[in-house]
Amino acid sequence: MSGGVDSSVAALLMRRAGYECLGVTMKLFDGETGDKTCCSADDAMDARSVAMRLGMPFYVFNMGEDFAREVIGRFVAAYEAGETPNPCIECNRHMKFERLLEKSRVLGCDTLATGHYARVEQNDAGRWLLKKAANPEKDQSYVLYMLTQQQLAHIRFPLGGMTKDAVRALAEENGFLNAHKKDSQDICFVPDGDYAAFIRRYTGRDYPPGDFVDESGKVLGRHEGQIAYTLGQRRGLGVSGGRRLYVCGRDMEKNTVLLGDNDKLFTRRLRARNINLIPWDILPGTVRCRARIRYKHVEQPTLVTQTGPDEIEVLFDEPQRAVTPGQAVVLYDGDTVLGGGTICDTEDI
Repeated sequence: MSGGVDSSVAALLMRRAGYECLGVTMKLFDGETGDKTCCSADDAMDARSVAMRLGMPFYVFNMGEDFAREVIGRFVAAYEAGETPNPCIECNRHMKFERLLEKSRVLGCDTLATGHYARVEQNDAGRWLLKKAANPEKDQSYVLYMLTQQQLAHIRFPLGGMTKDAVRALAEENGFLNAHKKDSQDICFVPDGDYAAFIRRYTGRDYPPGDFVDESGKVLGRHEGQIAYTLGQRRGLGVSGGRRLYVCGRDMEKNTVLLGDNDKLFTRRLRARNINLIPWDILPGTVRCRARIRYKHVEQPTLVTQTGPDEIEVLFDEPQRAVTPGQAVVLYDGDTVLGGGTICDTEDI
């Protein structure tokens, strides 16, 4: 229970379904949080209030050390390697559906329910499937692609068939104090959105300035440190080249940031590592499906081939803009999530 309306209504629905429930909040981060993030002390109090109203025991688990290692540490390392990570995916992978699921077993619980908008079903062969939420505007399946068969067997998403308006109405009917609480939007440990400033504070390291260069190697200006930039970025470059310029790449060894025209950002092929497949253990040959390369990306038709035990190659029908290493590529067949992985390389063909 994050303290938000979604997890509160999920608890209500589980109680109504006849489950004996325990409410749990994870204390993950001790730093400053904003009003658009989760994990604050006020959020924990809101969760406790709802749990008490539902007659549920309530616990707060301090998992700050795990969060620092598994989420913040990976976030920093990815930026230092020239990638742009999605820490919410890592939080789901390592905290909510690994550490918390382990904790639930210790407490004698059979099932972990959350307020995510997605659905879990079992097919005729007994394989667990992850599916999109019935409401496409709230669907969160993209950040859940890493769920394994063992995890899916013990997970419930009670809100998978609901709209947000219906969730809020149910919370209001039941007197929940968070019925109209704003949704969390920002990364909990970077409430101001300044990733570079956070990384500098967190590591205590300096990330020296270097050159902006074009494809020919011509110096166009000075950048403020590699970690301040991501693929496709246009704003905040401080370079006037007589035309719009975008970040097209980073050379970590030379400490340069490559700038170019928008058309240099398009590519058809990517490779992804750290993969997870849901309907199968191994991809059955080349699969025709659709793929998303970031949370708000519109799914695009593609061919996917497994090229190694932990690697896939994704070939889009049409070139895609700013395919960014560190982000996740997630594969879909209709409303069924096939799996995905972390983008590690791109190639234009």
